[in-house]
This record gives sequence, structure tokens and C-alpha cells, in this order.
Amino acid sequence: MAQYDIIIENGRYFDGTGGPSSLQNLAIKDGVIKKVTVDSIDHDFAEQVINAQGRWVTPGFIDTHTHYDAELLVSPSLSESVRHGVTTVLVGSCSLSMICSDAEDASDIFTRVETVPRERVLPILKQHKSWSTPKQWVDFVKTLPLGPNLISFLGHSDLRVSVMGLSRATDINIVPTEQEMLSMENTLKQALDSGFLGLSSMCLKWDKIDGDREWSKSLPSTYAKWNEISRLNKLLRHYNRVHQGAPNAASPLQIIQYLRESIGWFRRPLKTTLISQMDLKGSAYLNNLTKLASVVTNLLKGDFRWQVLPTPFTVYADGIDVVFFEEFGAGEMALDLKNELARNALLKDQKYRREFRQFYGEKLSPRVWQRDFSDAMIIDCPDQSIIGMSFAEVATQRGIHVVDLFLDLVVEYGNKIRWFTTIGNHRKSVLKNMLKNPRSLITFSDAGAHIRNMAFYNLPLRLLKLVKESQDDSFPFMSIEQAIWRLTGDQAEWFGIEAGKIRHGDRADVVIIDPAGLEQDLEQVSWAQMQNFDLQRLVNRNPGIVEYVIINGKLAVNKGQVLDQLGKQTGFGTFLAVKA
Repeated sequence: MAQYDIIIENGRYFDGTGGPSSLQNLAIKDGVIKKVTVDSIDHDFAEQVINAQGRWVTPGFIDTHTHYDAELLVSPSLSESVRHGVTTVLVGSCSLSMICSDAEDASDIFTRVETVPRERVLPILKQHKSWSTPKQWVDFVKTLPLGPNLISFLGHSDLRVSVMGLSRATDINIVPTEQEMLSMENTLKQALDSGFLGLSSMCLKWDKIDGDREWSKSLPSTYAKWNEISRLNKLLRHYNRVHQGAPNAASPLQIIQYLRESIGWFRRPLKTTLISQMDLKGSAYLNNLTKLASVVTNLLKGDFRWQVLPTPFTVYADGIDVVFFEEFGAGEMALDLKNELARNALLKDQKYRREFRQFYGEKLSPRVWQRDFSDAMIIDCPDQSIIGMSFAEVATQRGIHVVDLFLDLVVEYGNKIRWFTTIGNHRKSVLKNMLKNPRSLITFSDAGAHIRNMAFYNLPLRLLKLVKESQDDSFPFMSIEQAIWRLTGDQAEWFGIEAGKIRHGDRADVVIIDPAGLEQDLEQVSWAQMQNFDLQRLVNRNPGIVEYVIINGKLAVNKGQVLDQLGKQTGFGTFLAVKA
């Protein structure tokens, strides 16, 4: 038997601590880094030798904001992330886990929000969901042939529905009884004892429920009074775990509730991360507000981190079906209608159009979408003459108001008209300032969700490209070592998991990258089959960057190709519990 399973030699080695990189040779055995040395290692001692000359050898990347909750049940390879060097993924974000509630409830709180069709998700849950407690879920996922490692929040909407029922949990006039609160606390405690990272909650009102029973109500977590959240936070603080939240974008000062909970005067600070800090085109001033909130909270002994996406936030849409239209009344009215005939009748209505134009003209109120159709490009349409034009250009050509033009096209072509816009993070200088803040949590890929709207599966590579470009231009804002640490060891340390470093004795989750490949355009998207969902989704394809991915000492990507056994054989990823 060989002394080592894999030797990696001659690579530029980054250990995940942020310390200086250096040329090193590594040896891996039984899922563990057994040797890190400048000395050569005899090839006869290993089953496989990888020559990493001219390459970066890094810890596997950690993606701490995904929505793979349903996908992992039927396609556990999660190869769309693994192919880009991600070796650990976090599920249960945005109050949406699939743990405590029954199959239909879990599906209905998830599918419209994350835009994965209900007709695909619900049958999967009905077939596979045999658990109803956090411990049972952990036991189940440990049996799966996971590709990457798995970490999880317990979702507050999931928890609330399991205790109160979907109808009561979405009734503004109902608060949980004392017995229901005790039940929520007991379930959260079981989750924390089982190694969950903490709790995720939601205050954003335009995340809506699917299905026929409570269609178009906001998520259950949004109905909770703050004393309910605060009571659950006491458990998180006791366990030193994390609260992930999302404030209401229409009420920016609502973040004060989250920040107050994080502050550590005369008590342990509560680890808190919020979604998200972004340089929005339509509300640029909010970036200053979020920055101030972070500084003040951490000065007051808080432990607070905004999530920051390290790339422009570009969203694709089919007709009027795009989530940010939920933030205003006219858009909400249209999206609430399932029937196409009824929706088209509404879109033709002149009173409705006046309301839409009125909202479109309001430029000062807090908003996510910039309300600018000149910044929205048509990329597909049965009328091929308008492909490549903005809605505003077509409206000028036809001599009508741009809102009327947009609604006319939606009525005529429905979801066959496809377009995109960049909502934020469009100014590199501002983005770099957000990223170099050591309290920023570099994440928010939303991998596994919004399958026709966005693709940030290669999020770690986008940060590395931005950092490398800045260095090549002689205007560095962060070292490569720091960038890799922010994607690996930094997040592992803060969330309290054994991952993100590849020193002697560490878990062997390793990525080998050709930095020359970072020259390509990483913002391009492609269509690919969503395995076992019979759907096409937007993904990223960047050949020539990630050459090898090793998970738990096993080769998952070899010479840029995802291996067939990933997602079919156990021994790659596993559930990673928070360190005791």
C-alpha cells in the first residue's frame, strides 16, 4: 500500500490563513494533509502525483449562501459548484430550510422565492422527505453521496410553519402561543446540538409563498414580531452561533433591530450576517448607510458582517417574471396573477399602466431595481429586430412611453421576451472598497436558486480575478493570500467549522488553479441541464481555470473534468458540524 494517496508538487501553496504563499509539495493520505514541505517527495510513495508547477494550490472554497436544499436530495454531486473549486456549501439560508415542515409546506415556502418550479420540487420532497427534526435530517444527509461538504442553518420560516401551521404562521394577527415558542426553542436547540450553524430569518416582504393554500403571502418569518426573533437569538448567543437575516429593503432603518441584537455590551455578542451590502444603481446612498451600520455595530462590541457579492449583480428576466418587480404595487399585482389571460388583461388596463408609470417615475424612495428601462437590454424575442436594443431605445423608435412599450411587449410575447439588467456592484472602485473591509463576508452566490435569472456559481473565481487584475495593474486592494483566506479560512473560522485550511493535519479539501485562466470573462452565463429536474438553468463554464478539486482526499475534478463517481459514491463530502 502506498504511503500517500496523492502528492501535489511544485505549486504555489496558500494555506488558508492569509499568510505568505510559497512553493511547497503536499502529500495526502486518508483525507488528511500528511505533509507540507519544500523538499521533494518520492513519487514511489504515492498512488498519484499531480505536477502543479505554475499553479495555485489552495484550500477548497466555501460557499456560505446557496439554496441547494432540494437539489442535494436527487443530485448530490452539486457539480455546478464543485467544478469551480467549491468544496463546502451552506444550505438553509433566507429562512428556508427543508427540515421541520412537511413536504408541501417546505416546497411552497421555497419554490416561488427561489424560482425553482413547484412541479419539480414538490414530488422530490414527497418521495424523499422522511425526516421532521434537525437530527433526523443530519442522519439522512450523512447517507447521501454528497459531492461537497454540507453545512446548514435552520430556517425560521420552516421552523415557524412546522409549529404553527402554514395558515397561522402567515396571519399578521396571530402570535405563537407560549407552548409554540417553547417548541420552536426546543427544535432550534436540537439543531444547534446537531451541529447547525445557527438560524436564518427573513424580513423582506416581497419573498412570496407558492401553492394554492396561501398563495402570494409573504414568507412566514416576515410575520414574526421581534420579541419572537429575540427569544430565539438568546439560544444562538448561548451557543455562540450565527443569525443570518435579510432586512426589509423598503424600510432600511429596520436593520437596527438586527444590529441591536448583535451588540455585545454586558453579554456575548451575537454573530450576525445580513443580506446584503450592495452598490445599488437605484439607491447608491444605501451603501453608505450599510457601511455606517457595520462600523457602529462592531465598535459597540458587536460581531456583525454584511454579505458582499464580489461581482456586478446582473439579473436575467423572462417577460415580467422577475423577483424585483415584487417590490412595488403594480409589479406585485401582475405577479400575483397565475392566469395568463387575467394577467394580460391587467397589463392592458390604463389605470394599471398609470400606476406602473407613477412608480417608474419615483426615483428617491428606497428600492432595489433602478427603474430604468434604458439600462435593460433585450436578448431574445420573437421580433428579432429589437434584439440587442434596450427597452428605452425601442420605445423611442416607436414614439411611446417606455413603460407602455414594456407592457405591450409582455402582453404580445409573454415570457418569450428575455432581457437583462445590472442592478448593482457596477462600479469597481466602490466594490473593491466593500470587499477589502475585513468585516465583509464574501458570499451570496444563491447557487441552486433563480435558475433562469442569475448564475454566480463561480463566485470565488470572480474575486480572484478582480484581485489579480488589480495587482497586474499595479493598484492592488488586497493580496492573493488575503483573497483566498477570505474565501476559505476566514469563513470557516467565523462559522466555526473544520474546513478552509490545508496545513499539516487539516482536512484535505484542495483546489489547483491555473491563474492564467482568470483572464477570461467570468461574467458570461451558459445554459446546462439541471440534473434530475428535467430543466435548463443558467450556469458558468470557465474551462482552463480549476484543474483539480480534491474533497476529503478524493479527486473530484481531474484535469478540469468532473468525475463520474461524484454524486454516486460516498466518501467525498459530508455534513460538517460546528466545532464543539
